[in-house]
Amino acid sequence: MAEVDSIDNLLAARNFLNASLEKSRVLAVALDKTGPRLEEIKGRLSSLEAAFRSTSMRKCSLGVVRDQIDCAIGPAAAVLKVFDGVRELEKSLLSEPCSDLSKYLSIMKQLEEAMRFLAGNCRLSIEWLEGIAEAFDGSSVVDDQYISRVKKCLRILQELQATDVCARLNGGLLFEALNKLETEFKDLVTQHTIPYVLVASSFFTEKQTSIGQSIIPASAIQKLQAIIDRLNANGRLENCISIYAEIRSSNVRRSLEVLDLEYLEKSMSESDDVQDIERFIDNWCEHFELVVKHVFEPEYKLCNDVFDKTGSDACMRCFAKIAAQSGILSFLQFGMNVTESKKNPLKLLKLLEIFSVLDSLRVDINLLFGGDACLEIKNLTRDLVKRVVDGVCEVFWELPLQVELQRQISPPINGTVPRLVSFVTDYSNQLLGEDYRPILTQVLVIHQSWKQEKFEKGLLTSQIYNIIKEIALNLDAWSSSYEDNTLSYLFMMNNHCHFCNLKGTELGEMLGDSWLKAHEQYRDYYVGLYVRESWGNIFALLRQDDLVLSPGRKSNARDSAKKRLKAFNEAFDYMYKKQSFWVVADKSSREKICNLVVQAFVPVYRSYLQSYGVLVEQDVSASKNVKYSVYNLEKMLSSMFQPKLRKYGSSRHLEFIGKIKNVVTNQFHLMLTAT
Repeated sequence: MAEVDSIDNLLAARNFLNASLEKSRVLAVALDKTGPRLEEIKGRLSSLEAAFRSTSMRKCSLGVVRDQIDCAIGPAAAVLKVFDGVRELEKSLLSEPCSDLSKYLSIMKQLEEAMRFLAGNCRLSIEWLEGIAEAFDGSSVVDDQYISRVKKCLRILQELQATDVCARLNGGLLFEALNKLETEFKDLVTQHTIPYVLVASSFFTEKQTSIGQSIIPASAIQKLQAIIDRLNANGRLENCISIYAEIRSSNVRRSLEVLDLEYLEKSMSESDDVQDIERFIDNWCEHFELVVKHVFEPEYKLCNDVFDKTGSDACMRCFAKIAAQSGILSFLQFGMNVTESKKNPLKLLKLLEIFSVLDSLRVDINLLFGGDACLEIKNLTRDLVKRVVDGVCEVFWELPLQVELQRQISPPINGTVPRLVSFVTDYSNQLLGEDYRPILTQVLVIHQSWKQEKFEKGLLTSQIYNIIKEIALNLDAWSSSYEDNTLSYLFMMNNHCHFCNLKGTELGEMLGDSWLKAHEQYRDYYVGLYVRESWGNIFALLRQDDLVLSPGRKSNARDSAKKRLKAFNEAFDYMYKKQSFWVVADKSSREKICNLVVQAFVPVYRSYLQSYGVLVEQDVSASKNVKYSVYNLEKMLSSMFQPKLRKYGSSRHLEFIGKIKNVVTNQFHLMLTAT
């Protein structure tokens, strides 16, 4: 039994060993096959290891840009939100500003702020996304689709960023809204612009005192200011200035049409007539003061009100445009033309009037046109003042010389006062009068200061003395040129009488009582010479001392009386005819001379006729011998020296006076230009 068990154990062990051997053989075969597989697995592990390493690196890179993406998302989300708000605001701007201007301006301001915010946030998002795109561009960490999406987002944000710029371009919403505001601005200015009521008369100051008040209501000014504020914020201030200046200057030009300012465009050569030039200058003085005080001052004030809040020199630039476009330069250029016109004494007076106007407006002109924007106006005004001062002094200092140069002309053939004498004395009275003396003194002071010379108080009167002195020398020369002594006496009597009549005038006061009394004595002296030399010899023909009415000599006495009457008639007719053209313009002097002649010689004639008239009347030719009755003779002598011009109020007389003035001033002009 035991043996059986041992055999069975051996068989079992043999089977186990055979099985183990088989398994070992199979395992050896398997091991032989496992070596290459392990090598393959080893190679695959290396690739996997590389793949895991790449994935780890990608995960790290994405982690790095995650913060950039988060930073870009915030501004981008704000951009989208603001963009929606911009779209809503744009819809509100489709209406017209006039419907509700304040609301429209408020919406515009909100839109501008929103666009600025949009542009700012777009810029931030773009900066972040540009950083991401630069980091991944050309990298294998992310795919191309991802990069494409990032770049698309960039383009969208860049387009949104340009919304503000595009809106301001022609055709853009903000551009059109600003255009509407400009139109509304133009309409508001036009609605509240009405022509000035200007009165072309010397009484304009009294009638137009209210013009300087506000000419546009405060409510309208506030609207204009609000519009200017928005347009200025968008770079359109110059458009406002141009629109405003064009409307207001056009209104000024239309207002000035009532003044008939065509003369401003005329050159002095077109109208050399002294009276026309005087009239033009008178108009200029009145109109220039009117325009400065009652047109440009209100316009300046209004410009200040409307452009007050711009914080720039917009007001002065706008006002300068209005002034230039309204014609202020034409006024100043006319004054320049006057200074360049021909020289004559009347020009001096007119230049003084121009200076007076410029001086009275000095403060106004400095205020209105003192800024750099009005540089052209300011410079032209300064040049005009200088030329006026120089022109006044040029004529004034040459006056004595010009009077002296008149010595070569012939004296009046009728013995009256020469036009030059009347003109110069009247002219001197004007210079010394309260209308011109203060102005002339001021001009002389200015001119002396320019030459750095001290002004002497008696400078003006000294020059007038020199003028009168030359006139006196002229009279002596003219008196000597007469061939007829009696006419020379009458001429000197007329002129001394003219000087006597200066008593009570400015010139007479300057020359003094002793000077006037001396001329009274000279006047009476020449009256005596005239009476004795002209009529004394004639009436001496009627002497009676050698005529004896004795019976035996009656016939001889009659013949002698007839001869003497005949000689007297011939001498009287000749003298009366010759003197019938002579003139004594002063009525009192004329009456005095005639009375002296009548009182001196009519009694002689009456006595002669009483004594010898009977003898003469007995003759058949008595009517030829006694040609004049005592009454007729007295009447003829009493009516002598009458001026031939009777109708002093007629247009012919005024025309004649104008011609006289032209002759005198033209004579001065010829002499002035000849030197």
